[in-house]
Amino acid sequence: MRADTDHDDQDRTSDRDEGMEAMSMDGDRSSEADGLFDRDEVEGVLSGSFYRAEASSSARSRTPVAPERAKPTHYKVICISMYTDALARLDAMVVELKRRGFTKANRSALIRHALERVDLDQVPRGL
Repeated sequence: MRADTDHDDQDRTSDRDEGMEAMSMDGDRSSEADGLFDRDEVEGVLSGSFYRAEASSSARSRTPVAPERAKPTHYKVICISMYTDALARLDAMVVELKRRGFTKANRSALIRHALERVDLDQVPRGL
């Protein structure tokens, strides 16, 4: 059974290679390739109609578009690096807060709370 599978894979590979040769050597599409793709669909993709800001009326009727909302300005999504041991400690604190009933506890909320408590006069020099 394994030998049959290998043979089938080789047949598919050689068929695909032959199709590519026919397309590249003739400069024209082979009849096999014509059967694989819908000409209008290919032309639509190649012309960029799927990526234009204004979609055709038929595409617009199929896909409802949500009205564009203003982006919030009171917060920003950021990325910071943390040592794995500090991150593990932060996660353990979040788990403990949730265990205590603080259902909305998360990393961000805990960091915001810590920022409120920081006394800059107490920060060590080697920070």
